[in-house]
Amino acid sequence: MSFPYEFLDSGNGRKLEKFGMYVLDRPCSQAIWKPSLEKKFWSDAHAAFYREDKNYWKKNKSMQPVWKCLIAGLQCELTLTDFGHVGIFAEHATLFPWMKKKIESRKETRVLNLFAYSGLATLFLADHGASVCHLDASKKMVEWARRNAALNNLSDAPIRWIIDDVFAFVRREIKRGRVYDAIILDPPSFGRGKSGELFKIEEGLYSLLECLPKLLSKSPAFVLLSSHTPGFTPQVKENLLRQIFCTKKVDSGEIILPCKNGLSLPAGAFARVNYEGEYE
Repeated sequence: MSFPYEFLDSGNGRKLEKFGMYVLDRPCSQAIWKPSLEKKFWSDAHAAFYREDKNYWKKNKSMQPVWKCLIAGLQCELTLTDFGHVGIFAEHATLFPWMKKKIESRKETRVLNLFAYSGLATLFLADHGASVCHLDASKKMVEWARRNAALNNLSDAPIRWIIDDVFAFVRREIKRGRVYDAIILDPPSFGRGKSGELFKIEEGLYSLLECLPKLLSKSPAFVLLSSHTPGFTPQVKENLLRQIFCTKKVDSGEIILPCKNGLSLPAGAFARVNYEGEYE
């Protein structure tokens, strides 16, 4: 049985979250306010991650090396990583209802998911009727995403699993004449491609976005750009999409993790091209 994800609290440069059966305490530089919950709730966390002389987890209670968590109706495999991640970015799920609304009235939606990580968005869209091309440069992450697909009985869903450098793949898709009805991308601040290709968001994002209009079908649904890179504000992302996709049908905003017991947390930013209907 999987228990759900919960965002519990933030403050003093930290955030407290419940990933399934385990509560984790991790850094969060923008949370400069005071926590809403009492100290005992924070000290009861199963593990805390620190970035001091080196990155490390401090475990306060015994934990399984791999466990499961329920988010957006999907089971996800989680584990503690050396970078302080666990296998999902829970804030992305706040954008899912909008994506679902954009595709639910369409007979078919072909989605390209770039920098697709462990597959949460891929599986959500596939579970709601889309066919998805899931691309990540890391073989380990694509294998992780495929395990998540199996957990949700989606191994036979129309998902095309690709391990490749994003630029190399996008250029090949353009040459092939393949098109998509929706494109999602959540680029890292810094990353490496399948063969060690270097990606820096401030240098590579514009060039990548310039390629994407050539991959859109004649009746597209949406383009969604998100990231966690400081300085890449909602307005920056909106300006990029307006200029490159030559449309005013763009809106943007902060990605917000709502908190029942305390203050909501900004967790990145997004901009989206909305080809149909009104903004929500």
